[in-house]
Amino acid sequence: MAQPIKETPILFGKDAKAFEQRMRRRRQETPEQKAERLADYHVALRMMTL
Repeated sequence: MAQPIKETPILFGKDAKAFEQRMRRRRQETPEQKAERLADYHVALRMMTL
């Protein structure tokens, strides 16, 4: 039987501000990294649709 999912902790103060800043910062990816990520995504899609 599956384990129950624990509650997600709520962040306050400095932790909340740091988390929010990290979420707003966009990670830059090179065209090669994007191509690899999309190729992996398509492989995963094919595996799920078989």
